[in-house]
Amino acid sequence: MLFIIDELCRLGGAERILLRLIRLLPPEKYRASLVTFRLDPAVFHDFPCSFHFLPLRRTYDFNAVKMGLKLRKLIRSENVAIAHTFFETSDLWAGPIARLSGVPILISSRRDLGILRASKHRLAYRFVNRFFDRVLAVSQEVRNYCIAEDGLPPEKVMTLYNGIELDQIASRDSAAVSRTGLGCAEASHLIITAANIRRVKGLDVLVRAAAIVQREFPRAVFLIVGGILEPEYSRELEELTRSLSLSDTVKFLGARKDVMPLLAISDVFCLPSRSEGFSNALVEAMASGLPCVATRVGGNAEALADGQSGYIVDSDAPQAMAERILILLRDPEQRHRMGQRGKEAVESRFSAHSMMTQLVDVYDELMASRK
Repeated sequence: MLFIIDELCRLGGAERILLRLIRLLPPEKYRASLVTFRLDPAVFHDFPCSFHFLPLRRTYDFNAVKMGLKLRKLIRSENVAIAHTFFETSDLWAGPIARLSGVPILISSRRDLGILRASKHRLAYRFVNRFFDRVLAVSQEVRNYCIAEDGLPPEKVMTLYNGIELDQIASRDSAAVSRTGLGCAEASHLIITAANIRRVKGLDVLVRAAAIVQREFPRAVFLIVGGILEPEYSRELEELTRSLSLSDTVKFLGARKDVMPLLAISDVFCLPSRSEGFSNALVEAMASGLPCVATRVGGNAEALADGQSGYIVDSDAPQAMAERILILLRDPEQRHRMGQRGKEAVESRFSAHSMMTQLVDVYDELMASRK
């Protein structure tokens, strides 16, 4: 197995899922290697498999030719049977190189609705999709996108939901953080979101919803957990927070590794994204027993049952988001009931065991078809 991902520079959803796949891959069947083209050693320094860094800034210069030859040599020296790609450069550049280097099985994971694609990417995907034996879409909405926009035959595209390790949720140390330590000792309720600070994550909508919620619950606090990927947008959020007099209501906690304990001390999870493929953060919050309010984008409605385990609202609708949050804050019994339903849904549909069983079945099926 050779996994190929564009970059390992931040611990986002895709990066965490990839490392989980490698770690849980049955060693009696598959031996994994990993290739990336951009790397932050401060974030990623310990890998669960053989690791190769091929520095690549452009896919059309002399260095790209050298890296292509190195990738070809690696594929042949390790006798790669399956190459599994993540994101545009891996799909469009490394995928064809892998196929032309003799890799018999090529798989692509598609994780969004094309938000990172330029026009050249859309054209290129139409050309290279023929090389892939299977495309794994992270939600049904992403699958529909791949079929409609990329022209992929439906039988080639399979939905494979992200899975989380339930034992890690169960063993989390909820005492690792405290409301006092967060400066929230006087908070009546904590509403949390986990998202890197990017415009597509809709955090400005959450801030505006917070202003509405505060009128009824002046001691409610909103926690935003995530690193800054777009500094200009971060400054806009800070200015919006000040202009709405929410400096004590909205707290930007930055990137943190203790997200699970933070979920454990919170009352409601909110996902205000403008676009998603399938949100790991949403599923982790559901697994933690939190009732959730999420936008009707990507696979959110496939995970969260509206009116059962939480609420689905339109994106860019702070009033609707605030109204659903208020319903949950007013009724602790409903919060508990919805949180339990969400937890049960994750246990039955979105576990790491379920994800790995389906993935290994795909690998086994494709390997058997090549014999």
